[in-house]
Amino acid sequence: MGDYSKALELYEKALKIREKALPPNHPSLATSYNNIGLVYNNMGDYSKALELYEKSLKIREKALPPNHPDLASSYNNIGGVYNDMGDYLKALEFYEKSHQIFEKALPPNHPHLAISYWHFGSINVKMHKYSEALSF
Repeated sequence: MGDYSKALELYEKALKIREKALPPNHPSLATSYNNIGLVYNNMGDYSKALELYEKSLKIREKALPPNHPDLASSYNNIGGVYNDMGDYLKALEFYEKSHQIFEKALPPNHPHLAISYWHFGSINVKMHKYSEALSF
């Protein structure tokens, strides 16, 4: 396993530099918040991860076009937190938003689309909706 405290230290250092050097809605700030959220998610601190992922999403919604793959990644990460917390309906909602963008922005054989279908199938299995899971 990784050294989460070291990862947090370095990601937070990068964030402080970016906050000083960049305007408040710069996509690089969103990346920093996303990366810190990833560490918290891996540590099992889902509320902190969700807070940071949502902060990242707000910046990306302002700074990027509506079908940008980074927006899809934000939705996917938020869906992942809800999945980890056992809120499968909320997870599906965010996975669907992610998938819709990936379908528009990426070629049909892109691995992110395969991951989207896997998420849909996995969530449906967890919800005991086996026939729906098989459709993915």
